[in-house]
Amino acid sequence: MPESSARRTFGPVVLLGIAGSGFAAVAGHKAVLTVPESTLTTAGVLARSAEDRSIEAPLAGALALVALAAWGVLLVTRGIVRRVVAVLALAAAAGIGVVLLLSAFVQDDTATRELAIRIGLNPAQADVERTPWVWIGLVCALVAVVAAGLAVRLVPEWPEMGTRYDAPTGASGADHAASAAPDVPPAERSNLDLWKSLDEGSDPTDE
Repeated sequence: MPESSARRTFGPVVLLGIAGSGFAAVAGHKAVLTVPESTLTTAGVLARSAEDRSIEAPLAGALALVALAAWGVLLVTRGIVRRVVAVLALAAAAGIGVVLLLSAFVQDDTATRELAIRIGLNPAQADVERTPWVWIGLVCALVAVVAAGLAVRLVPEWPEMGTRYDAPTGASGADHAASAAPDVPPAERSNLDLWKSLDEGSDPTDE
């Protein structure tokens, strides 16, 4: 891909990654499985709050926050560190989808039995439903994976934060200040400039 085209992808891909990870973080902190109130009523079990009759996948939410933080770090890093952060974002985004799939589809029978016992319901009578947050989380995880994958591929061509944002260090900062100072004859300097030169240890009359 030409460098100019790769640079143009920076903004859209970063926004896509932040949006996917952000919405996945919301979905990851919501219930993935829930027992409908009608099931409790039919079984003669006392009504429970939505939290008591639901199961969440907190690990999915935690991974989404990791992916979201990685996008923030990616904006202010350069070189190999930036590539490593992009890989971290990809791994975290993929983890969101894996956790949601395991919680809502692979281990749902085990989760259903545990939930039924917790609320005093016969496991054979448990009718657990997947909430819409499962599908929202999976879609957002897919978006985050695509964005992070593009970042891993394109990050070497993306613009980087300039070194002027780095903190100046020791002699290099002094050298930069010296090189930035205008080369003006002593006769044209103001009294303030002369005093400043004396304070810095230089003798303006030598020029």
